[in-house]
Amino acid sequence: MKRLGLFALLALAVAPAGAPPLAPPMPQAEPPDFQITAEERAAVIDGSIAKLNEVYVFPEMAKKMESALRSRVGRGEYRSITNGHDLARKLTDDLRAVSKDEHLAVLCFPEGAPERSGPALSADDLKAERESLSKINFGFEKVERMEGNIGYIDIRAFYPPQLAADTASAAMSFVANTDALIIDLRQNGGGDPAMVSYVLSYLFDRATHVNDLYSRFENTTRQWWTLASVPGLRFGGQKPVYVLTSHHTFSGGEEFANDVKTQKRAQLIGEVTGGGSHPTRPFKVSEHFAIGVPYARAINPITRTDWEGVGVAPDLQKPAGEALTVAYRLAVEKLLQTETDPERKGQLQSLLQEKKD
Repeated sequence: MKRLGLFALLALAVAPAGAPPLAPPMPQAEPPDFQITAEERAAVIDGSIAKLNEVYVFPEMAKKMESALRSRVGRGEYRSITNGHDLARKLTDDLRAVSKDEHLAVLCFPEGAPERSGPALSADDLKAERESLSKINFGFEKVERMEGNIGYIDIRAFYPPQLAADTASAAMSFVANTDALIIDLRQNGGGDPAMVSYVLSYLFDRATHVNDLYSRFENTTRQWWTLASVPGLRFGGQKPVYVLTSHHTFSGGEEFANDVKTQKRAQLIGEVTGGGSHPTRPFKVSEHFAIGVPYARAINPITRTDWEGVGVAPDLQKPAGEALTVAYRLAVEKLLQTETDPERKGQLQSLLQEKKD
């Protein structure tokens, strides 16, 4: 699966309580040709630089990006670009070449860039968003009770609780009575930190401090905790959990993986993740362009670090395509260690033998 685009649908990038998603909801098709004027091209460059200096999480890096763009302007590198999408791609590439920040992006909107730069959505927007996301089950691709009473959930994105909470609660309640749980984030491109905490709440027995976000834009630090109580049934904080990762796991998916790893709540199996930890907010910079500016950084309450640029390393490194098989075998082996019922133990031993054959 292709990593979720930064602000592919900028108007739909939302989060409750003033916290935009770590990554936007939906990927976007190949854009059509769209011609721009020299005046708008200059406005996009100047507007992007201004927003970076005002908002970007690291002010000194914003200055470096400004210097790089100004130098390119001086060399006339953008003068021949007349297609809006080409300009957006070029500016994105040039900004990332300096910052190494994959959340940073410039996008072109031929129909006009959205005016909204904050997290609020109108009632009509929410209705349209809910209808759209329902077609992909709000990011919950698959929920299954596997042989051996092992739960499995494939989560492709963490959409805001105001839209996806009911689906998340139903999925987590479905696996609550399983003896071990595998959470597949190999194709997870990110999402809302509130939904990350919401889903994590089903894996802990009590409210747990899992992440902080420092916002340069607001000069505040917000703590993220799991919920003290949840709708439906908890899986709980004692049974084994395995989280699958890949190089494509990004942003909010990485936060989930990092949170359970540092809390020692799950074993990570798979590949080092993509390395994007900066929450991003959209800003309109011209009639047809907006820039997604990473305005905050994650601070893990245990390590006091984040995963920006380095990713989250699994506890057991395996090719992504093998991670599920490995996790399932480990889960069966773990259950065998404590199983006392002879019939149940025989079933688990048979399953383990099947995986070895």
